[in-house]
Amino acid sequence: MITSLSGGRVLAEKSGSTPPAVVALHGWGRDGGDFATILSGLDAVSIHLPGFGPAPAPETVWGTEQYAELVAEAIAAYAPVVVVGHSFGGRVAVRLAARRPELVSGLVLTGAPLVRLAPTVKPPFSYRLARWANARGLLSDARMDDLRNQRGSADYRAAQGVMRGVLVAAVNEDYDDDLRALTCPVSMVWGEHDTAAPTEAGRIAAERCGARFRVVPGSEHLLTGDLELSVREELMTMLRERNAPA
Repeated sequence: MITSLSGGRVLAEKSGSTPPAVVALHGWGRDGGDFATILSGLDAVSIHLPGFGPAPAPETVWGTEQYAELVAEAIAAYAPVVVVGHSFGGRVAVRLAARRPELVSGLVLTGAPLVRLAPTVKPPFSYRLARWANARGLLSDARMDDLRNQRGSADYRAAQGVMRGVLVAAVNEDYDDDLRALTCPVSMVWGEHDTAAPTEAGRIAAERCGARFRVVPGSEHLLTGDLELSVREELMTMLRERNAPA
């Protein structure tokens, strides 16, 4: 069932009753419907992040900090909550928990690209020359877009308008300080064959924030099959631990 939060500014899929104990944040190109199985039977909301599903895109390019601010506004009345984040939603979840720790009692993350395994490679000279020429009106915007599409990922090629800028902003962000700033319990569940967010990068991220880290054999990046079930198991464990008497 779809519901609205923050005076209608945020759309979400609702499970169970209000107030929610869990807030879920989906991956790039996905929407809040991804968490139907994971949140089944729980008091929870799965937010449609702006620019995905039925939620309109932001008017200007946002980074994950702006997404986290909007989520904070949406959940403030219910906090603290356990936040589940997949992929891009995991980036937002880490920003939120690091900068608004009073709102988050626990994190469950999966497939979130939080650590780079290798330094960014400088584009070839020909591409840098094309950018220089485009900035000076010597190369058309259409030709420059063609060159960007040739170099870009499938997500980049599929993104349109402001959302392409959002993707570029997110990919170039650094989460080291946020990982080290986390104070809530963190569980990470990774697909063994995740190529969008390699398992080794997930392991390094877990070390930086002292998270529990679990690898699901045979699984990849999307929330399906054993990975989906394992994320639910970790979420249920987190909820039990959060509700245990001190």
